[in-house]
Parts: sequence; C-alpha cells; structure tokens
Amino acid sequence: MSVREQSGRRGATGRRPCDGGGEIASDGSRTPPLGLSSDASAGTGRNVEHGATPVRERSGRRDGGRARLLAVRSVAPARACGSVARGAMPLRGKGVRRDEKRRRPGGGCEPEGGFGGGGGGVRPVFVAVAFLLLLVGAASVASAAGGAGHHRSRGPLVPGGLHRVTIGVVVPHSNFKMRAYRASIVNTLLEFQRARRAYNFTTKYDVNYNLTTITQQPSPTSILDNLCTNFIGHNVAAILFLTNYENYGRSTASAQYFLQLAGYLGIPVIAWNADNSGLERRASQWNLHLQLAPSLEHQTAAMLSILERYKWHQFSVVTSQIAGHDDFIQAVRERALQMQSRFKLLILDTVIVADPSDLAPLAASEARVLLLYSTREEAIRILAEAERLKLTGDNYLWIATQSVLGNRQEAPAQLPVGMLGVHFATRDDDVVAEVARGMRVFIHALEALASDPAAMQQLPLSPRLSCDGRGEARWRHGEAFYRILRNVAVEVSGKPTLEFNPDGRLRNAELDIMNLRPQPAPDTPAAWEKIGVWKSWQKEGLDIKDIVWPGNSHTPPQGVPEKFHLKITFLEEPPYINLSPPDPVTGKCTHNKGVFCRHAKESDISGLDNEQAHRNGTMYQCCSGFCIDLLEKFAEDLGFSYELFRVEDGKWGAQTNGRWNGLVAALINHHADMVITSLKINYERSQAIDFSLPFLDTGIAIVVAKRTGIISPTAFLEPFDTAMWMLVALVAVHVAALTIFFFEWLSPSGYDGKMTTPGDHRFSLCRTLWLVWAVLFQAAVNVDYPRGYTARCVANIWAMFALIFLAIYTANLAAFMITREEFHDLTGINDTKLSNPHTLKPPFRFGTIPHGNTDAVLRRNFPAMHAYMRPFNRSNVIEGVGAVKDGELDAFIYDATVLDYLVGQDSECVLLTVGSWFAMTGYGIGFPRHSKYRDLINRQLMEYRENGDLERLQRFWFTGACKRSKEKQSRSDPLALEQFLSAFLLLGSGILLAAVLLLLERAYVQYARPLAPRAAPGVADCCSLVSRVSARSLTYTLLALLSFCSSSSSPPDPSSRSRSPPPFSPPLLLLLVPHFPLLFLLLFFLPFFSSVSLSTFSFSSSPSSFFSCPLPPFAVYIDHKPQFPSPFWFFFALSFHA
Repeated sequence: MSVREQSGRRGATGRRPCDGGGEIASDGSRTPPLGLSSDASAGTGRNVEHGATPVRERSGRRDGGRARLLAVRSVAPARACGSVARGAMPLRGKGVRRDEKRRRPGGGCEPEGGFGGGGGGVRPVFVAVAFLLLLVGAASVASAAGGAGHHRSRGPLVPGGLHRVTIGVVVPHSNFKMRAYRASIVNTLLEFQRARRAYNFTTKYDVNYNLTTITQQPSPTSILDNLCTNFIGHNVAAILFLTNYENYGRSTASAQYFLQLAGYLGIPVIAWNADNSGLERRASQWNLHLQLAPSLEHQTAAMLSILERYKWHQFSVVTSQIAGHDDFIQAVRERALQMQSRFKLLILDTVIVADPSDLAPLAASEARVLLLYSTREEAIRILAEAERLKLTGDNYLWIATQSVLGNRQEAPAQLPVGMLGVHFATRDDDVVAEVARGMRVFIHALEALASDPAAMQQLPLSPRLSCDGRGEARWRHGEAFYRILRNVAVEVSGKPTLEFNPDGRLRNAELDIMNLRPQPAPDTPAAWEKIGVWKSWQKEGLDIKDIVWPGNSHTPPQGVPEKFHLKITFLEEPPYINLSPPDPVTGKCTHNKGVFCRHAKESDISGLDNEQAHRNGTMYQCCSGFCIDLLEKFAEDLGFSYELFRVEDGKWGAQTNGRWNGLVAALINHHADMVITSLKINYERSQAIDFSLPFLDTGIAIVVAKRTGIISPTAFLEPFDTAMWMLVALVAVHVAALTIFFFEWLSPSGYDGKMTTPGDHRFSLCRTLWLVWAVLFQAAVNVDYPRGYTARCVANIWAMFALIFLAIYTANLAAFMITREEFHDLTGINDTKLSNPHTLKPPFRFGTIPHGNTDAVLRRNFPAMHAYMRPFNRSNVIEGVGAVKDGELDAFIYDATVLDYLVGQDSECVLLTVGSWFAMTGYGIGFPRHSKYRDLINRQLMEYRENGDLERLQRFWFTGACKRSKEKQSRSDPLALEQFLSAFLLLGSGILLAAVLLLLERAYVQYARPLAPRAAPGVADCCSLVSRVSARSLTYTLLALLSFCSSSSSPPDPSSRSRSPPPFSPPLLLLLVPHFPLLFLLLFFLPFFSSVSLSTFSFSSSPSSFFSCPLPPFAVYIDHKPQFPSPFWFFFALSFHA
C-alpha cells in the first residue's frame, strides 16, 4: 500500500510560507512542512524534493531478497501566497483579481473566501527559486521512477497490481492546522500499515488522498468549481467533509449544498459538521452521507434524560425559525413517546418564536422547564423577552442545545444563571481527531470490500465522472459503496463501537452537560462549565453533579407551578357526592367517609371556632363519592389545596328570567373557582361557563317499580303465537276433516262417489270433524271411523300431527304458567304513556327534579309533557325514587347513571330502568370563563382515562347487588310457524300420499278385482282374518305369486284342478295395492325366521296346512317341490318381480 496526496496537477511544486515552517519531530528535530513532492525512489529514499518529508518503514517483507520500503509521498499543492499550481484554480472573494497578492500586516497569508488557502504576494526572486525547484523536482521524479520501475498511471491499476483509490478530504480553513490535518491522515494510514498482516486491503489498494480547505461562507460557484477540480478530476471514491463553523446560517446552507451536490454525483460523504442539526434530514436517493457528529436526536435524548433524572414530567419547547427547528420538535416528541413506558412526559406548549411577543402564551402556561433551540444571537433576544415576562425566575429552568452554547465559554449577560445545556467539542483540535475517525471508517470499508473478491470486482472505486460532459454524470456504484461505509463497525478503545444508523446518523454519542455559573470575580460574565456527561450507550447514561440552579440555588426547582388554593362548590347526588355526618366523638371524617365540606352558608360560620364548627353536623358534613375521589387525585397530582362548600341555593343551575342560579351562578359571580359534581354539559350552560372534558357519559332514563302479579289469564295460549293458533284451529283441523271425508266419499270402500248414505255406514262430515278434534286432543270418546283405505291413511297422518302438536304445546306450557313480575315497560321518553298519560285509567303519573338539565331538556323538547308532570316533580332524586317504590308515582325521569346506581343499591330489588337513553351527554367539571385551571384538569383527565383510573373509580362506585339496567325478566317467546313448520309439512305430505293411494285404489277396484274369481268358502273365510274387504283378492294374489315363484307359467285356478291358470300380466300388480302395508310388514319380520324351513309345514289338504285352511289346488301345484330354502328368498323374489 502506498499513500499519496494529490494536487490539482501532478508535479506542481512549491512551499507555502504560511505552513508554519515545519513541525517538531518526536526527537526534537524540525522537519520540513509537508508540501508537494514527486515519487521518491523506493530503493534509496534519498531523492526527496524540497517541501516534502519522506516517511519510511521497513516492512519486514522481502521480494527477491530486498526489503520493501514504504514511502508516504505528499503530492499536495504547496502554494506560495498568491501563486497557483497548474491545474488548480484559486477561489477568491468578489472583486479580487486572480493575480493579486494579499499579505497580512504581520506577514504570512490572509485566507480568501471559498475552498483552498488564501492568496498572498511573494518576491519575484522567490518565484524564480520556486520555478527552479520545480524543474529539479521533476528531474528527480523521472530518475526515481526509472530506477525503481514504479510508474504512476491514471488508470485504476498501479505497478504491483494495486487498485488506486482516492479519498477527498475537506477541512476548515486554518493557517496553523494544515500540517496537523495531514499528519492525522498519514498517521492513521501508517497505523494500518504497521498491522498490514491483519488487513487485506494493504495488498489490494493504493490509497491516495486529496486535501483541501473550506472557508466559513463559500459561494455556491466555488463549491461547484472545487468539486469538479479537486475531487471529480481525481476520481475520488469518497469525501471526508469536516466543518466546525457554528453560525447556523449561511454556513449550514453551504454544507447542505455541498452534501447535496455530492449526493447528486453519487459520491459518498463521511461528514462531521458542528451545525449538523440544521441540515436537511429528509431521506432520499441522493442522501449518501454519514454524520460523525452527535445528531439532534442525541441532544434531545440528553435533554430529556435530565427531566427524567429530576422527575419533571411536563415541559415546553421553544424554538426560533432556525434551520431544523421542525426536526427538533419532532425529535422531542419521538423521544418522549419512547420513554412513556418508564417515564411519563407531557409537552405543554410548543412555541416557534418569530417575534419576541410570541412568548406571551408561556406566561399563562404551567410549564416550568423549557427546552430552547435557536442560534446564539436568537437566544439572547428570546431570553431577554423571557426575563421581561418573568419566565427566568427561580422556578424556571431553561435547557439549551449546542447551537446556543457554541464553542465559547463566556455567555451573554441575557442568559440566566442556572441554565443547563448539552454540548460537544468543536475546536480545531477536535476536528483533527475527527479526521482520524473518518479515515478509519473509510479504511474499514476498503477492508470489507477487499475481503470479498467478488464484490471487489463488481465495485471498482474509480467513479470517472466529468463536469464537462465527457464522463458519467453520476457514479453508478456510489450507493453500493455508501452501504458498505454505513455498515462498518470500528472498534474504539474505551468506547463503544463506531457504528451508524440506517439513515446515516451516528449510533452512539457522548455529550457534555454544561451549567451556566456565575464567576467569583466581580463584573465578570457568567461562563459555561462542564458538570457532567451523557452517554447514549449506557442505560443510566446521565452523570451530573454540583449544579448551580436558577437563583444561585443548590436545590433543583420543582418543575411544576407553586401550590395554589381553589374554592370548589358542589351539590350532593349519589354516588357522585354523598353526605354523612362526621364522627360524633372525634369530630372528624373517617377514611371511608371522605373529606370535610361546608354545608352551611359562609355567613353562618363566621366567628366560630373551626373545631367547634366541624363537630356541628348542620355546618360541616363529610363528603364522599366518585367526584370526591377524583378531586383528591387531582389535588395530589397537581399539588393544590381546596375548600369544598355546598352551593347556597341548592340548585343545579338554570336560567330563570334571564338570570342563572345554582352552581352556574356561583362560577359566573366568581364565588367558586371550580364545580365538581354530577353537572351535565349542555349548550345553555356551555355559553355561560367553561367545561372540562367529560369524565363520564350519561343521558336521560326512566325508572319504574316492579309489582308481583298473578298468572296471566291467557297463559295457556302463549306457547304459540296468534298466527299459529289460527293456522291450527281454522286451517289444519278443517283441511284434515274435509280431506278425510272427501277421500271417504271417493273411496270404493266408502261412499264410492254416491250421494246417498249406505244403510250400515254412519260416517258423515260432522262425524269427521268430531273424529279430528277427538284425535287432536286425544279424547277418550266414541267416534265413527271411515271405511276407505285413503281416508284411514289421512286419519293416521292427522294423528301423527296431533301427537307432535300436543308434545310441543305441553313442553312449552310450563314456561308460561308462572307468576310474573309486572312493570310499566316504557320504550323511552317518547312512549305514548308519557306523551298521552290520560289514555290510561288512572292517568299515568311521572315527574323529575326542577331546575336541572333533565327539566330543561323536557321543557325545550316536550312542553306539553313538561306542563303535565309539574305537579308530580320532587325536590331530589331520593324522593323521586322513593315515590316510585311507594306507588305515588308510576315512573321517575332523571340522569341515567344516577338511576342505574340507585337501582343497583336498592335493597328490595324492585326498581328497574326501562327504555332507551335520551339526550346523550356527559358530566363535566365547571370553571369560570377562560379559567387557567381548565387545561390542567383536562390533561389529568386524559391521563386518568388512558391509565384506567377513571374506569377503576367507576367500577368501585357504580357496582350494586341489584344491578339491572334496561332489561326485562327473561321468558320464552311464543312459537311461530317457523318452529312448527315440519308438522305442517308432515300433514301436507300425508294428504298428497293419500291422494295417490286413492287413485291406485280406484284403479284396483276397476281393473284388478274382476280378474280374481271367487275362492272357495274356506279360503275366503281364512283370508278374511287378514282383510274382510279384500279376502278374495288377497287369496288369489297369494296363489298367483306363489305359483309364479314356483317356475310355472301361470297361477292355478282355485275353482279347477285341471284348468291352466291365467298368464301373469301387469294388471296383476294392481292386486297388490290394497296389501302393500301387510307385505311390507312381512318383508320386515320374516327374515328373522330365515333359518326355519318351510318343510316343517304340511302342504297337504289337511286343515293343519300352512295357512290353517284347505288349499288342495296349491298343494297339488307345488307337490313336486316339497321344500323352500327359506321364506326370505320367497319374499325377496316377490318384491323383486313386483
């Protein structure tokens, strides 16, 4: 690895008189200043040009038996004052000629504006000598290059296979620190060269650097020109940009411009800017810079850690219109949000000062800790105005940022003693140290790249940009190299690893905590002194001690306003405020009875002893309840004392003849500072007083009393709804009766369609209705039955329907045959019982409390109702609820939450709130107009709502044993058609099936019965045991089927042995129609007897035959087959062929 400093043109020589004439080496000898030199010979190291210092180190490695010497050659422009090396252009201020020589009165160079050193004049003879030295240096360069075989090329590779990489370095302009900047760069590189065995980049890269300076206020043209000349022209892979100017104005803008231009070109920048808090922080594709200086986020974190240390929970933020003030406010908010889990912080005010008068709102604020972000000059004006507004007293603490402190120890007289500030060093010596840190970041990035050969091949560190359009306009590999730089981790002795956040900011930083202290000498301004340190990488990173607080105090301020006293009025209403007498023995309120509250007028207790007055229950009582607990919490957290008294006229507050009374009047007349009770927020009151945020929601509700009654006279009808009863009684019953009678009339076994009644048949339409009702209610009465198959089928379906109906009715009847609690089930304030009370006999009675919110709402929205209820009103809610329980009132209308509480506390559990809430609103704490205490209470209410304190208080005070709100006694609902639909589907399906059977029966009688000849009397008598109506057809059917199953072509004729049976034809199937139920039963039961052989039965003509009747033809027909394998196969064949 070789290290060179490059100028605008190689080979330019010279020496700058303002370099200080050299430095003192460690051995006491003076070395010449680092100037411009050629490449010295690596073989001897002796040919060094004037103005350059050779630095050699024996590497310990040998090539071909020769030791390799490291030569660090400085190739930077060593310009005389006023001279310019070729290839570089000096930047001057406006109106200064290029060749003009400027000298300081005491000698040396006077710096010019822009980049680079300043100009200055020299004698012509010195110019000649410099030119001569230039020629000699050029000759020595050629000689050294030829002897060593080391040739400098502008390509990416140099002899030895190393890749040339160049870093540009920009430092603040200084006449005396240039040698220190160069030495910091060279010493850092030598440090890595000595440990080259541990690093891969030493064998891969030839490191060069290009050093230039920047003045405090360079012009945009000079910035652009020097980027093109000193950086783009030398193919720099990164720029180390350091400035310690803290004007937070134009210098911030110039640094921003430089960083943006470098970002547009795709060149990564490693920056250290003292005023980096003013730089633009918006992330974009052009943002390719890393920031080594502590960021604005570090400063805000250190400031808020001071608040956490001293338990200051609330503060305000004051900024000027300085660059970055929005970022400062956002950083404070984000940091406060991160700390919420361990420490609650509240920003009371955020003031951006464009004019000193903008500080006026802070005079009325509760903030006592203020964070200041502005320039030094703006801080003087802001604090001067703050002193005029008395915001710099003993109880006010200002904490300032680095932009206010700067690098000066003395502070302006306008800054109050006791201020605190955060600070990091920005002197020239600190910049020298930061140069070394920036070089380490760059070298570690090279090491990361050299350790990955594939990435090294894909990422050449030679941008080859051009400002004249001949090269690339943006380095396409710049973003990739920036990511490598951003991901480096540099180990630092005694400190955490040097790392960066994803946005390029420094991850860990250390800040000094400064304190503005008075000086012991008289007429000496106060000065900033370091009193501690903050380290971001430590959990308890703040370490401070020995602070002089505002007012030269040695105790920290409270951070909150001084204690104040409030006069608070109330009106009792449970559970918000309950009244109870004090303890008769001690004369004090016990812990569960709350606090003392004055019940008598102030004039009645004047001149009385406090202890004597407290023992008097008519003057003082104990107040407890939801609002009292809330008031105690306010007093504890906000640090105030109070006097609690009952409003003298005992009214809530309403307008009467244009004048307010009650609680509202007490606030308007400034007899009280606050009202805390169940005071509803409404439009009229909010026009006269101010309300806090609602601490509880409420509305208007109605309470009624429950009365134990008897079983309802219609309870037996309630299992089914009206439509269901109508459907069963008027539709189902009559449809079933008509259907049965109609099928009986059409059936051949019944009326057979005739209009005359058979002599022995007593069935009629009225008897059918009697049959249907008897079956429905399962009555044990004599009924006549139909003869037709289809009519009987419908009757059986109706019996199944009746069975389901009775089962459901009986099961649900028990749920309705109970004693019921009766009450007035009102739907709400719009119920007809309230709007038209005279429709009931006796008229409906209800009332409320006059001169309250409920009374005002009813008067405004329901004037007729309001006029009717006036005689029934009660003076307080306890009387109203008692009147409802005693039966004097039918209902009482009032606040929903209060009624819910009283319902829950009712020992008899006979009260019930009914209907929906009306006119939803909330309870609030009242204040006089423009009260300064309202914002304090609102902030505390929001905090209590967030942390659950309000919910805990509500659960404690509003829970009762008889808590029933807006609900009725649960009972079963009547069954509707939807729940009973299956029974009706059964009935309808049965009727349709009966209609189909009727058609089959008619077909059977008309077509099948004539085919069956008359059987022998014995046979008919035997089969008549099964069916008297179809005895003949049944006998013939069985014979026909059995003959068919015995493989005969036709069944036998019962009347003749020799005649062949008729052929088996489809009309024969009609014979089976009347016997389908019997055949299905046989198919179901006979398989259980499949193991029994029919051979056990005799098929002879004896009376003990299979059918217990003589069957001679059948026995003859099957005599050749005396056994059947199983009855199961017989019926299987029967069903299959059928």
